[in-house]
Amino acid sequence: MTNHEAAPLAVVTGAGVRLGRAIAESLAGRGYALGVHYHHSQAAAEDLAGQVTRQGGKAFLLSADLTDPAQIEDLFEQVAAVPHPLKVLVNSAAVMPAGRLGETSVEAWDATLDLNLRAPWLCACQAARLMKDGGAIVNLSDAGTVKSWTGYPAYLVSKAGVETLTRLLASDLAPGVRVNAVAPGLILPSDEVSTETWDRLIDRLPLKRSGSTDEITQAVLFLIENAYITGQTIVVDGGYRLK
Repeated sequence: MTNHEAAPLAVVTGAGVRLGRAIAESLAGRGYALGVHYHHSQAAAEDLAGQVTRQGGKAFLLSADLTDPAQIEDLFEQVAAVPHPLKVLVNSAAVMPAGRLGETSVEAWDATLDLNLRAPWLCACQAARLMKDGGAIVNLSDAGTVKSWTGYPAYLVSKAGVETLTRLLASDLAPGVRVNAVAPGLILPSDEVSTETWDRLIDRLPLKRSGSTDEITQAVLFLIENAYITGQTIVVDGGYRLK
């Protein structure tokens, strides 16, 4: 894809930080024009867009609160106006609030599921309408969906739902749009996890190390580029689910 004027567009939600940024950078490196979605991380998104532009690529800043369905509609109106055909959507934006079931407020529960589960559904439906000649959607789940993390109940329920949503979307949007998911394991620690806790979790892994963002982006690119895979979740977890 050397002609950036005709390059296909890849939209990444939560593109400014963490895994979203790594995935966005990898897609830009593949020659995609980049739709850089952000909500709170404006400075990081602008930095990424500037980086892509300096490297000769195309980047478009897309601001939206994905917990608001109306803003999701507006987001994809912005995408439709971009002079590049939408081919890829990566649903990366998510929150991981701590708290036990009996202590979690209804408002916090709803906010988590609104962003982590409802938004990927709405974004996928909006994106599919714009993928006139086919496309690929990749959702980010979590390797922990088969565990009982009592400290992160809303997050865990939302990410388990993402895997079911992925299968439903894959069936509903076929054959034109393929939908898959990647379930990362221990890749980037959250601010709430101490170094001691992180090291203890790593020591339990069969592969005895944390994963890299490159290992996640490789899985995402594989699912985008392999045209005969849909409805699947690739787990990239160093064997975490084996324990």
